[in-house]
Amino acid sequence: MSQTQQYRIKSISEYHKLMGLPKPEHPLISVIDIRTVVPPYIDGPVSLIFDFYSVSLKRAFNARYKYGQQTYDFDEGLMFFMAPAQVFGFEFEKDINQRPEGWMILVHPDFLWNTPLAKTIKEYEYFNYSVHEALYLSDKEETMITGLAMSMEQEYHSAIDKFSQPVIIAQLELLLTYADRFYQRQFITRKINNHAILSRLEELLSAYFKSDAIAKQGLPTVTYIAETLNVSPGYLSSLLKSLTGQTTQQHLHHKLIELAKEKLSTTNLSVSEIAYELGFEHLQSFSKLFKTKTNLSPVEFRQSFN
Repeated sequence: MSQTQQYRIKSISEYHKLMGLPKPEHPLISVIDIRTVVPPYIDGPVSLIFDFYSVSLKRAFNARYKYGQQTYDFDEGLMFFMAPAQVFGFEFEKDINQRPEGWMILVHPDFLWNTPLAKTIKEYEYFNYSVHEALYLSDKEETMITGLAMSMEQEYHSAIDKFSQPVIIAQLELLLTYADRFYQRQFITRKINNHAILSRLEELLSAYFKSDAIAKQGLPTVTYIAETLNVSPGYLSSLLKSLTGQTTQQHLHHKLIELAKEKLSTTNLSVSEIAYELGFEHLQSFSKLFKTKTNLSPVEFRQSFN
C-alpha cells in the first residue's frame, strides 16, 4: 500500500503555484475554474491541509475521495467545505481522461478580519463535515449556487476599490447561507441514508447500555459514536438536530434518563446504586442531571410510583 503524501498549503499563492495556476489577483482570496487546474501527478494517496477556507463545487472529478478506510466516487455535482487545518484525503484515478468541472473559492481568514463573517463563518457546521458528507445539489440549487460563485468571480476580476471586500464578503455570506439551507433540505430528503444512520445509532446505544460498558466507562463520547457510525461528529449532531431536534449529546442524555426512569420504577436498587450502574462517580451529578431533565429528583420520581 502506498504511503500517504501530506501537503500543508499555507497560502493561496502557494496553492496556485502547486496547481499550475497563475498568481492570484488578490493574495487573500481566489475564485478558480477547476478546469484550469493542472495538479502535479502524484502516485498514491494524498492528504491536503489548507491554512484557509475552501468552498468548492466539483463534478466528474477524476479522483477517489477517502474517509477513514472507505473510498467514495462522486460523479454528480457536489459541494465540499473545508476549514483551515482540516485534512482532505484523495487519490487520483489512473487511466481516466475525463476532465473535472466546477469551481473553487479560497478565502484566507485574514480577508474576513474585522467583519461579522469572521465570527459567523465558524458557526456553519458543514465546514467540519467529512468528504462523504458532501452537499448534493439539485439542478436548480446548483444553478443558484454557481450564479453566486460567478458573481464573486466577476467581482474578483474587477479593479480593486474600497467596495471590493464588502461586496465579495456579502456574496460569500449569501452563498454560505444558501448552502446551510440546502443541507437542511438534504437531511430531510435523503431519508433512506439518514434513517439508516439513526437505526445504527439506536442499535449502538442499545447494545452499549445493555452491556457493562456504561458502568465502567460512563456515557460513550460523541466522537466514539461518530467514529463507530463512520460519520463526523458535526454531521451526526446536525443530522440528529434536524430530524429529532436534539444534538448527539442531548440524545445521549435522553436515553440515559429513560434508562434511569426504568430502573427507578422497576427495581429496588438504591439511587446511589443506579447512579453507579449508569456510570456516575458521584450521586450529586446524577441527581442534578435527572432533575434538570425531569424537574424531579430521582427520589421524587420513584415516590410518584408508590
